Amino acid sequence: MFRKLTLTAALALALPAGAALAAGGAGYVEDFDFSFEGPFGTYDQMQLQRGLQVYTEICAACHGMKFVPIRTLADDGGPGLPEDQVRAYAEFWEVWDPELQDFRTATPNDHFPESGLENAPDLSLMAKARAGFHGPYGLGINQFFKGIGGAEYIASLLTGYTGEEKEEAGTILYENKAFPGGWISMSPPLWGDDVIYEDGTEATIEQQSKDVAAFLMWAAEPKMMARKQAGFVAVTFLAVLTVLLYLTNKQLWAPVKARAKGQPAE
Repeated sequence: MFRKLTLTAALALALPAGAALAAGGAGYVEDFDFSFEGPFGTYDQMQLQRGLQVYTEICAACHGMKFVPIRTLADDGGPGLPEDQVRAYAEFWEVWDPELQDFRTATPNDHFPESGLENAPDLSLMAKARAGFHGPYGLGINQFFKGIGGAEYIASLLTGYTGEEKEEAGTILYENKAFPGGWISMSPPLWGDDVIYEDGTEATIEQQSKDVAAFLMWAAEPKMMARKQAGFVAVTFLAVLTVLLYLTNKQLWAPVKARAKGQPAE
């Protein structure tokens, strides 16, 4: 059994990435550059704010983010909205209140509403769920070495429409280079200049895609920067501890080694 598993793993590593992706039916995921990639990467606050705008004006019509509290928009390391803006933003939403048995205006303590359509997935954890292993299939090589993960998949999906469409079983499907299988039931959500950015950034399809992908990455991993900082501190501590243990070991064993060589210990 172990030999079979070893041979299977070796064969998967030997396959070219393209062949492995084709075998798994996965689409093409472009390696976009994001500021939060790498061990020292951080979220771009302005990009997160632009992504929030794209989500609010475009994506929220169908998709929800029920696991994300609205108040976190003011957190450090996130969009960083002032508290008064967070309160004003919350008032745009209505949430279901079980006690009232009715909808009411949302407050910062509420979560984003759920998806408006049954077949529209919630986007709270989309970037984490799609942090997937893009080749060789199932091994996560590109994610580990190139940083290709959930944000790249979302941006590739939004920019991957070719303009071709077909009908199957009464459903219109749209060709998409990034979607597994090549066809998706979601129509192209972005057409370029769908929003007007207040910071003057040109709202191209690629720019909007990268901005909302970064925002959804933050929604799925709001504590990523804190974990990176904790990891850096831990690695530094372990490095210092290793040096101290090495020097202590040499100091303790120096007399023993000296006696073994017949030399007087210092």
